[in-house]
Amino acid sequence: MTHPTSRPGALVLGASRGLGLLVAAELGRAGYDLAVAARTGDDLEAARPELEATGARVTTLPADLAEQDEAQRCVDTAEEALGGLEVVIACAGVISVGPLDALTTADVVGLHDAVFRPVVYPVLRAAESMRRRGSGRIGIVSSVGGAVPVPHLLPYTAGKFAVRGFAEALRTELAPHGVSVTTLMPGLLRTGSPRQALVAGDREPEYRWFAALDSLPVISTSAPHAARRIVSATLSGRAERFLTPAAMVGARLHGVAPGLTTRLSGVISRLLPGSGEDPGEPRPGWTLPEQPSWFRALTTLTRRAETDHQPADR
Repeated sequence: MTHPTSRPGALVLGASRGLGLLVAAELGRAGYDLAVAARTGDDLEAARPELEATGARVTTLPADLAEQDEAQRCVDTAEEALGGLEVVIACAGVISVGPLDALTTADVVGLHDAVFRPVVYPVLRAAESMRRRGSGRIGIVSSVGGAVPVPHLLPYTAGKFAVRGFAEALRTELAPHGVSVTTLMPGLLRTGSPRQALVAGDREPEYRWFAALDSLPVISTSAPHAARRIVSATLSGRAERFLTPAAMVGARLHGVAPGLTTRLSGVISRLLPGSGEDPGEPRPGWTLPEQPSWFRALTTLTRRAETDHQPADR
């Protein structure tokens, strides 16, 4: 049964923590009722009070968005609960870090799909009803990794290139039907994501370089700032929005001088950790041993983001 509401409905994919949770809160403050989807129901329920504090009516939707049937049911349930969807913003996906030598072919394909499928399946379902209605706003979060190849992020880069291409092509398909699609291009965001990243190879030094980079104030940006820009760009129907100056500069440079940027990436790759003696399967950063005090001091901004934007047990 459809529940009447005086507020328009918005669905945020990947909204139990980090950037997705902040985007959902921004939409709540902007006057939208919310459906929020993620893999873990407990994390979604933990996020509910923060979202309801914005004045939004909140529907939580635990689902594995990488599975087509679950993703489609999730969108259908969100539409029914909110009386339709005016906005969909896709933040779902995973990030993996490690050298190619530490990855199997199955790892590369599986990690690519973990980035691509949680966007494609639910967004296409939502686009069907938006197209029939003749209106709607879709925001799809890619990454600077979808514009510039980054060493030790091969599956993630491939997945984000695919997400960017999907978003741009979908915009051309839906434009005649009154539906806008905005491609959102973050650089490094301080969301506490290194703890959620899947780390392969020589895991501890691999984790350290990634977390240290994530904590640099000039290169990375705060997640609340990025969330505000994501919502603003999506609601205004922009074609594309880079969320950090570094991301925009890197993408523009790669566009005009791809040989130069790939050579620079190759030089950086030589300085990064190797595959290690026993790389095994990629593991989440939060499973790794406690880091030394000097490293904890170096990554103060990232650790603050972990406290602010990630569940306490992760």
